[in-house]
Amino acid sequence: MEMTATGPTPRERALLAAARRGDENAYQLLVEPHRRELRAHCYRMLGSIHDADDAVQDALLRAWRGLPRFEGRSSTRSWLYKITTNACLSAIARQPKRVLPVDFGDPADPHGGAGAPLVESVWMQPYPDERLDLGDDRAAPDARYDRRESVELAFVAALQHLPPNQRAVLIMREVLGFSAKECADALDTTVASINSALQRARKTIDDKLPEQTQQATLRTLGDERVRELVQRYVDAWESGDVSRVVAMLTEDATFSMPPNVAWFRGRDAIETFLPTGPMAMPRRFVPVEANGQVAFGTYLLEDGRFRANAIHLIDFRGERVSEIVAFLDREVFREFGLPFYLD
Repeated sequence: MEMTATGPTPRERALLAAARRGDENAYQLLVEPHRRELRAHCYRMLGSIHDADDAVQDALLRAWRGLPRFEGRSSTRSWLYKITTNACLSAIARQPKRVLPVDFGDPADPHGGAGAPLVESVWMQPYPDERLDLGDDRAAPDARYDRRESVELAFVAALQHLPPNQRAVLIMREVLGFSAKECADALDTTVASINSALQRARKTIDDKLPEQTQQATLRTLGDERVRELVQRYVDAWESGDVSRVVAMLTEDATFSMPPNVAWFRGRDAIETFLPTGPMAMPRRFVPVEANGQVAFGTYLLEDGRFRANAIHLIDFRGERVSEIVAFLDREVFREFGLPFYLD
């Protein structure tokens, strides 16, 4: 659905009037239909599930306080996006950008192990699909990316390299389908500035993204072939067969485990590292849906029980795995509805 400059619907006007009189229930009815997509917007802007939730709460509080100033010249949805985008820009100004280990430093020596974790809040986090406003289509006719492409790890990671305003412009124009005028109104700038920022943002993003999105790759492979490849991958991990895992990788594959700074590039390096850490103990893989990609919750055998270990995402290039990111943040398991221990 394309963003338009039309005002609130009759129902929204009634809810707005009640909310302005202090009716909190009316306000909740007004904003709740937009909460999921606003959360997805914040995740794209901030790269973190926890930061996104905080930004949505901040934005909805700002909107509640700003009700008297909302004149109804734009849709309620556009008004909420304006407030939410500015809440994200405020969050970006007071914290470091979120990245993946491959963007943080050079690949590590696989003989040196996983290295020490960096506990500061600099790492991106995975996001459960069920909490995102996902579909297979574009959010608006003019959008360049569909909803699933716009939450893939590679795309969200690339966004974090953009200056904040360029990041906001690219998302609002290319993902959400805002017009240049609506985007300018939201960011209190000119259409010319928006168009200039979009041009610069596109160049940066295009330089950092792979040639093909995961959505396009998975569609090309087809559901049956994807299931076969995923089953082969899981079987190799759960049987502890390093050579079978490595055989499924591209020559330049990467493996990272945030919050550990160390990451590894290439089959040889990954083959050297896996037996010393990730595949040193038995594991179990539970399928999950994260970032519109193939993903798993993984569990490590410890004291006779399988304990939560990582949210494990993979990228395919053709029929081989080109990137593995294992997020070693057990607290994120709650967001995926996964238990800390398997029976």
